[in-house]
Amino acid sequence: MTSTFTPPGLARFNDLEERAAFAALHEACASTAWVRRLIAARPYATAEELYDASDAALAELTAADLAEAMAGHPPIGRPRPGDPASAREQRGMAGASDELRAEMLELNLAYQERFGHVFLVCATGLTGERMRDAVKERIGNAPEREREIVRTELGKINRIRLARLVEEDARPMSTSTTASVSTHILDTSVGRPAEGVAVRLSARPGRDADWRAFGGSATDADGRCKDLPALPVGTTQVRLDFAVESYFREQSANRQADAQQDAPANRDGGPAVFFPEVAVTFAVVPGEHYHVPLLLNPFGYSVYRGS
Repeated sequence: MTSTFTPPGLARFNDLEERAAFAALHEACASTAWVRRLIAARPYATAEELYDASDAALAELTAADLAEAMAGHPPIGRPRPGDPASAREQRGMAGASDELRAEMLELNLAYQERFGHVFLVCATGLTGERMRDAVKERIGNAPEREREIVRTELGKINRIRLARLVEEDARPMSTSTTASVSTHILDTSVGRPAEGVAVRLSARPGRDADWRAFGGSATDADGRCKDLPALPVGTTQVRLDFAVESYFREQSANRQADAQQDAPANRDGGPAVFFPEVAVTFAVVPGEHYHVPLLLNPFGYSVYRGS
């Protein structure tokens, strides 16, 4: 039987006065046409109905509407002061080297000169290197092709921001209808938390269902992700993807001499990081909280269910 549970945040959004609803949606996407379509379709029985309405509205946006939406997004690596959404989504650039930041600035300017608008990518859970690679890959696209890629990326961003909007009243711990997840990372090669590792959360309602990304975060100075998105009702399996390669490359650059003494020699001439990504999949049940720490070093890792 399909659940008709309406998340508290969604119920609150349904009841907002129109001006307040407009302001809340405009923070998620700067397109006036998109905002008006979503307001006109209220009330929403489920969060998925809201996300589907967002996708449908986005598909109908004109080139001018898309330009208005893109104007609300700052360049990668330069979130605006007072813009917590962009700062949170671009956390993968937080630990970027000066060289990477300079390269991103140059690429952003070249992209904007070619297409006339800011480079847009769903940055949640991406490392700085992946953002750089994305702009390098897309800068050669034809304008018509790039416009549709921008539309797709904007749709991903809007879904993540709407999820935060409708789930903002949810408790961080689990309820009787869903589970919750948290994680932290300890770099065992140096015996301290791993800061700045991008983490992406995906979920599915069964082993035969498709994975669906629900956004992500990046570890703080304590190695913790404190704002992983809430799990939807019906989730039975969760996957956490840890982008660890850029973290170790930065650490290696900062303490190259120590790393040569403390880390095993790379005898085969292969990469300095043996596991560039770590994916952890686990089963969950409603009413439980799952803390899944990652113990990490350049040549191995282990995970366990913590408390």
